[in-house]
Amino acid sequence: MPIRTTTIGAYPKPDYVPIPDWFREESTVAKDPTKALDDCIDCQDPQVEEVLDRATREVVLEQAQLGIDVPTDGEVRRENYIHYHCRKLAGIDFTRLTPKAMRDGQWTVEVPTISGPVKAGAGFLVRDWRVAQAVTENPVKITLPGPMTIIDSTCNSFYEDERKLAVDLAAAINREVCNLAEAGCTWIQIDEPIFARKPDEALAFGIESLERCFHGVPDRVNRTIHICCGYPDRLDSDNYQKAPSQNYFRLAPALDEAALDAISIEDAHRPNDLSLL
Repeated sequence: MPIRTTTIGAYPKPDYVPIPDWFREESTVAKDPTKALDDCIDCQDPQVEEVLDRATREVVLEQAQLGIDVPTDGEVRRENYIHYHCRKLAGIDFTRLTPKAMRDGQWTVEVPTISGPVKAGAGFLVRDWRVAQAVTENPVKITLPGPMTIIDSTCNSFYEDERKLAVDLAAAINREVCNLAEAGCTWIQIDEPIFARKPDEALAFGIESLERCFHGVPDRVNRTIHICCGYPDRLDSDNYQKAPSQNYFRLAPALDEAALDAISIEDAHRPNDLSLL
């Protein structure tokens, strides 16, 4: 059986899309996503949803035409692959920003603050998936940030126990995952790049939280996790400190036992010791 091809998630946005894009050289979205989105909100066209639908259809069709078996929606609507989801959750305050050192202290950015119990809000990814799926017979994959990665990209001022925060985040993510599965989406990916930077926490409670995200999902759904070693705001930046690729070896036994169907790791920009496989 041939190996199926897919893309990780994000795809360069067409030039007419008003949402900031970290692929663009002048963009500030990678290092300050909240400010980048806030700066563009006031100047967005009232018909922005139609624009985003059009862009989504274009990037899905392009992937399919290039021979990708499982395209994504390109995350065209997302100013940031983490915060797009966080904006839909109760308990995460985007009007109360807190400075936080990111990715092993490589830069500091103002992030949204967790100020109350985290709970799922109104569903939103089913519509995103339906728009993307409508233009291809190939199954479209939808991606979501995982609990540990959300924790690392926000400031917690409410929970005394980070494990409890992870449990609540997993429950909120699970609601969206189950909605997608019920709607017919058969490829769902949780992004947890922080596993590669914090393997101790991943082994202590991160993988358990990841499995909670997929709780109750039927067997027809391909449950995927993506763990890269981190990317800078410029793809080939030489001075960006990526997570040690050897951490994959620490995570592999536990991930192999987890209730997952596919594990995505980084190799093109950080070649691995293939004995890992």
